[in-house]
Amino acid sequence: MTHLQRLYETADGLGLQICYFPMENNTAISTPDGFIGMDVDRLEDSAGELVCLAHEMGYCLTGSFYTLDSDRHQRQRCEERADRWAMETLVPLNDLKRALEMGLRHHELAELFGVTEEFLEKCLWYYREAKGEI
Repeated sequence: MTHLQRLYETADGLGLQICYFPMENNTAISTPDGFIGMDVDRLEDSAGELVCLAHEMGYCLTGSFYTLDSDRHQRQRCEERADRWAMETLVPLNDLKRALEMGLRHHELAELFGVTEEFLEKCLWYYREAKGEI
């Protein structure tokens, strides 16, 4: 089973409803009632889909929603909470430490966890700089 399949199973088990449709201005949206809409045609590959889905699930599972009227700080806090949930779910710290000890390069780490290299870089920054864990 792939990382993406596991995440979809997790979403299903949590009662999140995922629908696919084209969107003009967004790649994905989520709502407080557990609805996630995704435009998968805007995503490059399964790694991008995995990261996008995890981020949207992060909003739902942390209750981190904002509106068009929310100020910049509120939006940033919500984005950070959703990102943290996605990072800790897709690239768990202990698994990352083990992989780093094996000497894997960044692109190999991204492949191992099934994420984009950009997301992996964000995870490395988060665990190093924000948490001081690696």
